[in-house]
Amino acid sequence: MDEAYSTDPVIQLNEVFPGDTNALDTLFGGRLMAIMDTAAGMAASKFAHRNFVTVSVDALKFRRPAYQGDVIRTTAKIVWTSPRTAGIHVISCRLSRSEWVGEEICSGFFFMVAIDRDMKAINIPQFDPETDEDKKLWKLAQKARDAMS
Repeated sequence: MDEAYSTDPVIQLNEVFPGDTNALDTLFGGRLMAIMDTAAGMAASKFAHRNFVTVSVDALKFRRPAYQGDVIRTTAKIVWTSPRTAGIHVISCRLSRSEWVGEEICSGFFFMVAIDRDMKAINIPQFDPETDEDKKLWKLAQKARDAMS
């Protein structure tokens, strides 16, 4: 398997329920991280048709809160690869039910390793950035990955 199956982004929608919020009715950061991690895993699996586990997360940038009743739209896209690791750029936006306009609340890079049934790392297809945006995100992901070493 040398070629990727799909580089199309994964888009996931989640509603912010009362159990997802703190005393201020804002979304817990840990809950948002779980949503983003799930979307990243789906994007990696869609790309390589493999099972993945998270190995690291770049410092997430929480920009603004989401509130109980908001819809969270999370977009995850493959932007970087090494022989066994996929780098996924994830952006979450809050959508108010009255406007349905996205307002970014958090973004970052998730790095995931493909594994077999024995939990051993296995090779994946390689992502080849073509557009200027893809090349920019590749460099940002590489910088984030280097900073974690």
